[in-house]
Amino acid sequence: MNTQDPLSDLDDWESDLLRRYPQPDSISSPDVQQERNADAASFKTTDPNKQETEFRNYQAVARPSVKEFYRLNHSLQTVDFVQSRRAEFLPLRRTRMGIWEAMEFLNTLVDDSDPDTDLSQIEHLLQTAEAIRADGHPPWFILTGLIHDLGKILCLWGEPQWAVVGDTFPVGCAHSPKVVYHDFFRLNPDWNDARYNTRLGIYGEHWGLDKVLMSWGHDEYLYHVVKDYLPIEALYMIRYHSFYAAHRERDYQYLFDDRDRKMFEWVRRFNPYDLYSKSDQRPDVERLRPFYEKLIDDYFPEKIDW
Repeated sequence: MNTQDPLSDLDDWESDLLRRYPQPDSISSPDVQQERNADAASFKTTDPNKQETEFRNYQAVARPSVKEFYRLNHSLQTVDFVQSRRAEFLPLRRTRMGIWEAMEFLNTLVDDSDPDTDLSQIEHLLQTAEAIRADGHPPWFILTGLIHDLGKILCLWGEPQWAVVGDTFPVGCAHSPKVVYHDFFRLNPDWNDARYNTRLGIYGEHWGLDKVLMSWGHDEYLYHVVKDYLPIEALYMIRYHSFYAAHRERDYQYLFDDRDRKMFEWVRRFNPYDLYSKSDQRPDVERLRPFYEKLIDDYFPEKIDW
């Protein structure tokens, strides 16, 4: 096992999400089932005959590599680390390229261990976008599905897995017990730092998430890349789609302002497409490409800063 990159593939994290959050009809609690069914009411998977237990052929408990991934993530995502990565990447001076070009760049990320499918990264992105499109959502929503994971190009620039994927969470305040593998936070230096280990830490009640430092990863990075081009609803989907302790577990509400509460309804609408649209049904990239290039051109210039 690689000590810094314990997952055999980045998608192993998403596999664990499916174990934790199966499709709503398999959730036993009536209250939770009703709430989550409402979140996913209009969603149709790419392959409607596929059961949630067939999405991944993993053990009922997380694999050791997944636990090791979270140990690294939770112990190393400190306030200082997040600030250092923002200083490194958020001047957006790595390169200039267009959205489809970035998709092709991400396509060089080889996935040789996914038990669901051998589809390329572009084909995965198109599956999410096509599921959203099939349900009649507006163009910006479809585009968000297409690009939401493009921040994973961070791993092609040398970032370790634990700083690219994984559940996101605020740093600078106490870690919620609703964050998966919460006990690993005890290894984090911020756990014993009086500035950061209280309920609000360095923040104020209901200051709003825009004033909160989130753990570093593909969500936060891509938000800053595209924030000048997309509607606020799309930006929330991109920035917080991995913030499961908030949009699934409904925690951290004491940090939310009124806008956050309103916008997280869009994050919840997006989540089923993010989790359940994967299939072994291969999209026709060349047939779909003109539609999506036109959609990209409607929102983005030819090249943007990364």
